[in-house]
This record gives sequence, structure tokens and C-alpha cells, in this order.
Amino acid sequence: MREFLPIIISLVVVFVLVALISRRFKLSSRYERKPRQLNTWSALDHGIDPTLDEKL
Repeated sequence: MREFLPIIISLVVVFVLVALISRRFKLSSRYERKPRQLNTWSALDHGIDPTLDEKL
């Protein structure tokens, strides 16, 4: 058990460092980004009918 103690301590330290760094930078995934303007395909995904023109 004594030979595993330094490994366990180093894993805990690395885990804490990774958690602190991830909270500081808060990198967003590219899949979480929302488009600035809806195209016809993404409008359909949101339930908007792209064939209706609201500018009339």
C-alpha cells in the first residue's frame, strides 16, 4: 500500500489542477455555438417555417 501512496497523491494533484484550469478558461465546444443568423435548415429545426416571408 505504501508504494501506491505517491501515485494516488499525484493523481489527486493532477485532477485538482485540471479542474482549476478548466474552470478558469471555460473553453466552449464548437458544437455548443449557436449560429448568428438562421438559415432555412436551422429555422426548420427551431420550428420556423422558412417559406413564410415576414417582410410582407
